[in-house]
Amino acid sequence: PATPHRPTSPRPSANPFDPEERYIFRHRRSEMFQKALDTPGLEAMVASQKQKLEDERLPASKEMIQMDTFRKSVTGDVICEQHGFTFDKIFPPDAMQEEVFEEVSLLVQSAMDGNKVCIFAYGQTGAGKTHTMLGADDRESHGIIPRAMRQLFTRAEELRSGHWDFKMEVSMLEIYNEEIRDLLGKTDEGAKPSMHTIMHHPDGTTSVSDLEIFPVESPDAFADLYLKAMTQRATASTLLNSQSSRSHCVFTVLIHARNTASGVTHTGVLNLIDLAGSERVAKSGAKGERLREANCINSSLSCLGNVFIKLNTQDATHVPYRDSKLTYLLQHSLGAGSRTLMFVNISSE
Repeated sequence: PATPHRPTSPRPSANPFDPEERYIFRHRRSEMFQKALDTPGLEAMVASQKQKLEDERLPASKEMIQMDTFRKSVTGDVICEQHGFTFDKIFPPDAMQEEVFEEVSLLVQSAMDGNKVCIFAYGQTGAGKTHTMLGADDRESHGIIPRAMRQLFTRAEELRSGHWDFKMEVSMLEIYNEEIRDLLGKTDEGAKPSMHTIMHHPDGTTSVSDLEIFPVESPDAFADLYLKAMTQRATASTLLNSQSSRSHCVFTVLIHARNTASGVTHTGVLNLIDLAGSERVAKSGAKGERLREANCINSSLSCLGNVFIKLNTQDATHVPYRDSKLTYLLQHSLGAGSRTLMFVNISSE
């Protein structure tokens, strides 16, 4: 989408931290995130390649991926068509997880400052979305979610000297076939699953009925929770991926901050979303229940794209949040005043 107009001078910060504390960040403020923080509701796009594309051409700017596709005309001639895709940042296949997280760490800080933040991982099934968000067991291979939790607790400890006290609460749910499932809820065999309802409140907050929310006091305590959640997520085998995620997974951290000296309080929200993989049914071989899942996945991803398009349209009178459970759930974290970034995971398939 076209780049929206950006103000010539930064907006006054709503951050209640003291001026000396407000601008002490561990990671550099890159140009991309300066724009993201200065523009309410701006969506930034980042590309991450699982492996090198054979027909890829990267210009010197390294901000565009250009691909050639071939098709036959009605006369039998082979026609080459060029397609260019521009991103705010491109990570090559050999990029380290630490390098990837460095580019989003400022958004994690923004959530601590009291803002609503969404970070998505998008791409076709098997492109590496879950690896981007969760990573592997060894510390160097940890993805965005465990690294974000470490940053939150490290930063909270640093700010204690400034009389700031932080409390973290986490929840994790999946949206499977347009139904919400609590990945941290009780798993009594034979028990009837809860019917979860999304509720938006006048103060701009969102809640989900009967959703388990757990306080966490350390990254290790959080790790135990998300390992439990991952064992309950809906996956299935397709021709493209032996462990294809069949649901959108939404990990949410509520960050409650209070300054014990001044009494100032605020709450930030960090949503980390591992989207289900988009897929072409002809290639994935989806049939029966897998086909129904694929239709729900592709439909909800289209709805998410429609919301982004509307949010980037000047004087949009209606944003179709209600067209899917995912966009309705994240409504207050996608609109004006929020920060949104999407990783586009690219595979050669």
